[in-house]
Amino acid sequence: MKTSHAAIKSLKTVFLGCLAVLLLAPIALTVTNSFMTEQEIAMNYGAIGKVGSDANLFVNAKLIPDWVSFEQYVKVLVDTPAYLFMFWNSVRLVVPIMIGQVIVASLAAYGFAKLRFRGRDKLFFLYLITMLMPFQVTLVPNFIVADKLGLMNSGSAIILPGIFAAFGVFLLRQFMLNIPYAYVEAAKIDGAGQLRIFLSIIMPMVKPAVAALIILLFVDNWNMVEQPLIFLQDAFKQPLSVYLSRINGEARGVAFAASVVYMMPMVLLFLYAEPYFIEGIQLSGVKG
Repeated sequence: MKTSHAAIKSLKTVFLGCLAVLLLAPIALTVTNSFMTEQEIAMNYGAIGKVGSDANLFVNAKLIPDWVSFEQYVKVLVDTPAYLFMFWNSVRLVVPIMIGQVIVASLAAYGFAKLRFRGRDKLFFLYLITMLMPFQVTLVPNFIVADKLGLMNSGSAIILPGIFAAFGVFLLRQFMLNIPYAYVEAAKIDGAGQLRIFLSIIMPMVKPAVAALIILLFVDNWNMVEQPLIFLQDAFKQPLSVYLSRINGEARGVAFAASVVYMMPMVLLFLYAEPYFIEGIQLSGVKG
């Protein structure tokens, strides 16, 4: 029995290890190829995009460059001002969405989790319907509202819908449901109001969920492409995600280096807040 259990555990370990290698392979290739020269990259991936007798289906996906070069990073960070400009465009869009949604979602989640009023659960269900709708469904109403308010071609057309998205409310509410209501009742007996209870008792206890929400919001909005293409006609106002999608096949080395720099904020944020992220996701999925 013990031998069978150990064999199953070993098979699971091997399977998960192979799956991890498969998922990490594209990232490893992106990082290592960013240190290759443009000529070496052209030799390895030159067949991509070719049509006809000259096309070759073989791609030499090398992990170790023949010659380590920082040429592509110089092109991205020094010779291409548009890259850094659009990098800050992404920051100017993502940071207000993160801050705004954390504030709005925290207040709304507290109301749905700890305030007792008639029709609370039904109202929350209706609120969640907006979360189930795909982006394409809400695109036309958002476009019409932004146009009527004169917000087209401005960051507000993207920031405001992002702030009032329903996902953050759902995540924080699920976490707050695990906090015993006795804490709220004890605070009321001591004379604390709802704002004091929210700021001094509830918010310190939901820090893991807030950290998880911040990471998920950052990843989701850092990678957005459809919203900027639709709401921001001016190319100089568009974020870095749109810039990366427009790098042509003749600049593969620049694309590799730009992609590495682009994903660094997400990697660093996740590594810093990983314990909070895991705890927040685990506890948010358990209804008390």
